[in-house]
Amino acid sequence: MNDLQFPGAIGLTHLQVYTTASIDGITGGSPHVHLASAEAYIPTAGYGEAHTFSAAGFQTHQLVPGRVVWFEPGVIHRLVNTSGTLEILAIMQNAGLPEAGDAVFTFPDEIMQDADRYQQAATLPASDTSTRVDAALKRRDLAIQGFNDLVANPDPAALDTFFHQAIARRAHLLQAWTELLHEGVEAEIELTRQRLAAIGNDSTQLLHAARLAGTGDARAEHPGVGMCGMLQQYAVLPE
Repeated sequence: MNDLQFPGAIGLTHLQVYTTASIDGITGGSPHVHLASAEAYIPTAGYGEAHTFSAAGFQTHQLVPGRVVWFEPGVIHRLVNTSGTLEILAIMQNAGLPEAGDAVFTFPDEIMQDADRYQQAATLPASDTSTRVDAALKRRDLAIQGFNDLVANPDPAALDTFFHQAIARRAHLLQAWTELLHEGVEAEIELTRQRLAAIGNDSTQLLHAARLAGTGDARAEHPGVGMCGMLQQYAVLPE
């Protein structure tokens, strides 16, 4: 992981939620679940909803500026845009790990069972932005089919089956995730331990070594095509 990262090894992304209606008439993003990382949504413009499905059942959470909605890994979530414009600051635990495949779409059961079919359905073409957006919306509609199937069948066994399928689709990434955890979160924890030890020893060495690590700018890169909308990841830049 790059030496320049946000405090606590978190990730920051500015997200403009999709403005087109999906196959069920609801406007918004793709339902998905994170297997190892928590996520928080902080709306900055417009308003909408986060639809979630978990062991607690289906729930709706209002998204308005000034409100924070966050959920642990294992909570399936779907962003809904009810205002035409919905912009969100997404804060991700374990920066780098979500981008390394931590998120899993809620595709229908027959796709979740097949690794090749899942990969084909989840992968966007390497082409121009317009083509990628069209492909992302088709991918979203496929994920909504599976999401609505889960919501319509609140049997815990069905949710457990999906979780096992999601783990199977990502099991090959576990070693890479473990390395990212070591380079990011665990390194941050170790640095904090060193700072606390320095305080205990009345040492000012680490305080003298402090620096302005960098600046974050979401507009430095072209928007990407994400699960829930157009996104721009904040990058920590050398000062």
